[in-house]
Amino acid sequence: MHILLFLKAPRPGTVKTRLAKTMGNEKALTIYKQLVSRQLKNLPQYAQVEVHFAPSDAEKEMRTWLGEHIFYVPQCSGDLGDRLSYGVQHAFTRGAEQVICIGGDCPELGCLHFQQSLHALENDTDVVLGPTFDGGYYLLAMKQFHRELFKNIPWSTAETLKVTLQRARAARLTTHLLETCRDVDQEADWLQSGMA
Repeated sequence: MHILLFLKAPRPGTVKTRLAKTMGNEKALTIYKQLVSRQLKNLPQYAQVEVHFAPSDAEKEMRTWLGEHIFYVPQCSGDLGDRLSYGVQHAFTRGAEQVICIGGDCPELGCLHFQQSLHALENDTDVVLGPTFDGGYYLLAMKQFHRELFKNIPWSTAETLKVTLQRARAARLTTHLLETCRDVDQEADWLQSGMA
């Protein structure tokens, strides 16, 4: 199982921008680092972890921040769909049997969700999604590359999950939904996260 963790370099003003609107750039950066640190500690030890980072010139920053023990992959240019599509396709090209995509901003995401995802994929499910309360998703898992799940999706909106599920149904892919969790995008999310 390959876990692809999509992250931005820890630069003030570029991470958690919606959070920064009310909390400021430095506080948003501190929270971002806390969230990512928590997520890394809560990944299953049996997984192959890849950090897919942006911008593409930030590898030295990422290694300084997160360490040398992780496999680093620069994200391609384009929207989130392009970046996810590129990352997933290349993970399968490198021999992955199951690929799980996550970000660093879901405080509730833990080993159980990865176990449930793997179990579903091993039992004839094509795509696993972890819904968020704002209409997006905190996890996407698959055992084959499905380009249609990344094209022309309304990213970072209340329609993201809905449209992704519609695309999966149109492609006759079986889906499984994990429990709905909260990701941290705004100050209220952070205050309710249990980490504030």
